[in-house]
Amino acid sequence: MRNFNFFGRLSRAFNDYPSLSKVIVVSTISGGSLIAYAEANAFNGSKGHIAHADAVASNDDRRIASSEQVPKKKKVVLLGTGWGGMSFLKSLNNTNFEVQVVSPRNFFVFTPLLPSVTCGKVEARSIVEPIRNIIRKKNVNISYSEAECVKIDPNNKKIYCRATIDSHSKGEEVFAVDYDYLIIAVGAQVNTFNTPGVMENCHFLKEIDDAQKIRKNVIDSFEKASLPNLSDEERKKILHFVVVGGGPTGVEFAAELHDFVNEDVVKLYPNVQDLVKITLLEATDHILNMFDKRITNFAEQKFGRDGIDVKLGSMVTGINENEISTKVRGNGEKTSTPYGMALWSTGIGPRPLIKEFMKQIGQGNRRALATDEWLRVEGFGNIYALGDCATVNQRKVMEDISEIFRKADKDNSGTLTVKEFQEIIDDICERYPQVELYLQNKQVRNMVDLLKEAKGDAAKESMELNIEEFKSALSEVDSQMKNLPATAQVANQQGAYLAKCFNRMEECEKNPEGPPRFRGTGRHRFHPFRYRHLGQFAPLGGEQTAAQLPGDWVSIGHSEQWLWYSVYASKQVSWRTRALVVSDWIRRFIFGRDTSGI
Repeated sequence: MRNFNFFGRLSRAFNDYPSLSKVIVVSTISGGSLIAYAEANAFNGSKGHIAHADAVASNDDRRIASSEQVPKKKKVVLLGTGWGGMSFLKSLNNTNFEVQVVSPRNFFVFTPLLPSVTCGKVEARSIVEPIRNIIRKKNVNISYSEAECVKIDPNNKKIYCRATIDSHSKGEEVFAVDYDYLIIAVGAQVNTFNTPGVMENCHFLKEIDDAQKIRKNVIDSFEKASLPNLSDEERKKILHFVVVGGGPTGVEFAAELHDFVNEDVVKLYPNVQDLVKITLLEATDHILNMFDKRITNFAEQKFGRDGIDVKLGSMVTGINENEISTKVRGNGEKTSTPYGMALWSTGIGPRPLIKEFMKQIGQGNRRALATDEWLRVEGFGNIYALGDCATVNQRKVMEDISEIFRKADKDNSGTLTVKEFQEIIDDICERYPQVELYLQNKQVRNMVDLLKEAKGDAAKESMELNIEEFKSALSEVDSQMKNLPATAQVANQQGAYLAKCFNRMEECEKNPEGPPRFRGTGRHRFHPFRYRHLGQFAPLGGEQTAAQLPGDWVSIGHSEQWLWYSVYASKQVSWRTRALVVSDWIRRFIFGRDTSGI
């Protein structure tokens, strides 16, 4: 009887509080059987349920009646599921937008770990997160279409797409999608610099499929070299791995391949151990040019000790299925080298969609889509571009120098006092970030000191500058302008920034929060995008990594390798991939790398 009263009260509790209807109560009774209580509506005929049903119907009627008064949601179309697109989706929380994602790839790839996939250190599935796993956790209306955008029509606010799945349908192959806002985050493709034979004979390392193909090719090379009917010369050719490009990707792959061969492969193929050769070709004077010179020198010396042949100043002029032709920069000496597998990692270029769109909007002579500091494609207020497919075209100070002077000269005296300039200096530094970089390089405390230097009288706080002296003080500021690097870090920050802008769209329409408009009145809606460099790593093999962090902090060694593990694990987009990556690392320490080639 007590049990009956207990379940009766429990049932009434579920009826009184509908939010508990999803709770499952599992209790163990005699015999070990289970009772699952999953539904709260036990008594469908009770008066309480009838009243509740009437209330729901009444609410539905009111919602239907008021639906016509609800403004239509703005539609945002996002092209791409890379770093920029993923970061935008994860950070967006404004329910006033309807988002449609269009991408031929229905997953996100943690690209910094692609070199680890090539040699079995990490499994491919461990660095992949389905895009639907990301969007299903959002309270924003987001849909996904597995298709490739083939054309952008900005005049009619449409994009034209082609499905990448063979549906065997007889309908139209290309379909159109309307948008109010378009976000282009399609990334970039490998740049071959029109070198003959690259596309036909080289591997690339941009996608998860590339890493898996390389992994299979490496294992197949050792299996083929182990066949008994080959000469040593043939085996040397098969086991000659050539990496073209001394950037972070090429260097890390060469290091991973060296460790893979010396720690795991030699145990399985001891007869071919001495025939393996890894060559790194770099057209410039040093590898890892974007890093500190201390890291560059250490990497070159370490590779020399490890037996990796680094050839600097070697430009690849052509590749066929048997040989790589190079030319030494400087003396023009030409050589041809037999190889077994080649990885091309020399830079990136725009995808065909971006090339066509740039021609369409008058940017055909650029290497990437030009955007303003708010990531809007130049000339369009509703089209944004981020990541590797775009570059921020920072406005020059000298283009607006007269307007800046006029804004600062509030009393219209024709001269600028220190006090007047101090009132606007923060807005100038925010609008033109190159000003801050210039001050840092000049080792000047602030812009006031720079103006005093230009005036030649630092003692007078009441000094005044005319327009020509003001121009002279800022004449070299624009020399500090640099394009942002095409890295995952940049794209990730751009996606989060753009989502923040969309989250505050309505609020900032009424109360702009950006810097003042020097050309015109009022303020910009948002603060401009500012990239914050968080540092970079260069794994060099042998459980040694070079770390270059903000503040000119450079360190190389085994401790930095563990820092690399920690950072890359924390940057995974989900707990699922984080657990998989960490478990792969643990498995490698215990059992070694996977040598199956699958």
